[in-house]
Amino acid sequence: MKTFQVNGQQRLSSIHVGASLSNISTYLPPGVTPVIITDENIKALYGAKFPKGPVLTIGSGESIKTLATVEKLLGELIALSCDRGSFILGIGGGIVTDIVGFVASIFLRGVRFGFVSTSLLAQVDASVGGKNGVNLSAFKNMVGVFNQPEFVICDIDMLQTLPKAEISNGLAEIVKHGLICDAALLSFIEENRQKALDLDQDTIFRLVADSVAIKSQVVQQDEREAGERRKLNFGHTIGHAIEKLNQEKPDQTGHGRAVSLGMVAAALFSQKKGLISQADVTRITTLLKALNLPVNLDYKADQIIEIAARDKKKQGSDLYFVFLESLGKTRVEKIRYAEMNDFIRSVFT
Repeated sequence: MKTFQVNGQQRLSSIHVGASLSNISTYLPPGVTPVIITDENIKALYGAKFPKGPVLTIGSGESIKTLATVEKLLGELIALSCDRGSFILGIGGGIVTDIVGFVASIFLRGVRFGFVSTSLLAQVDASVGGKNGVNLSAFKNMVGVFNQPEFVICDIDMLQTLPKAEISNGLAEIVKHGLICDAALLSFIEENRQKALDLDQDTIFRLVADSVAIKSQVVQQDEREAGERRKLNFGHTIGHAIEKLNQEKPDQTGHGRAVSLGMVAAALFSQKKGLISQADVTRITTLLKALNLPVNLDYKADQIIEIAARDKKKQGSDLYFVFLESLGKTRVEKIRYAEMNDFIRSVFT
């Protein structure tokens, strides 16, 4: 097991990679019975291993990541007579941890909470870093807070029940971490891509641990995304627009799939600015394809532009865009929206 920490403004958060749901009592506050929030699938698979406590269940999928779900959970917490001494335990993937972190942060102006992260995507991204929130009118994470969980348990064994598409979704964010911060990690993924897809224990443990190390270090420097943390958004401005469009294509949904396409676009934008070479772009697309992720930008430019105009990172007519200076190094640059839109029109149909 490896433990990483983020010393946030409100509390110290510990991320335990390789810890187990079966040992959750080690991490829970003594003498407190947690209120557990999970989704239907995770409850069916692992409910017998949950600690004692009331279990609140939500649906699955991006469509339930809404204020209506938050309101429902808040009402259930009131019905349970929860108070400021309560502890909320979210067990699930990124949608569960996003919702639970938000609910815990606003219930009675904030109660203690922690996560057991059950998907690869959540273990390397959503559950780490203290971003909690929900979508609004299908636009990603428009309502939320920064607030660190007391702990995150990344149980590697729980990944064995993931569908193959969800493994690839998580690997997309791991590739992102290599591209923005760690060329050696990128090379390791290339050399061990089949082991990663097969969930080889040692390979996945290293990939999760390295990703958590990168993200926790970045968040420690910039918890509220005022500077350094912006580089974690590599591939996400255009990726989030694609993710919204993909909601109408059930066979193409998934945050990682959208980020894969967003990273391809960002790599091409970086090449256009003379920062990386065509060989670098080819290396990126080759790896993403080998991980069963999409790389073809077959979307309408006007649709991408319309949705990207509502991106959270927008500041008037400008936005912060993350470029690659080289594989393993980024540059965050404030650009005009018009410049990004011209690029989008040049690569999308």
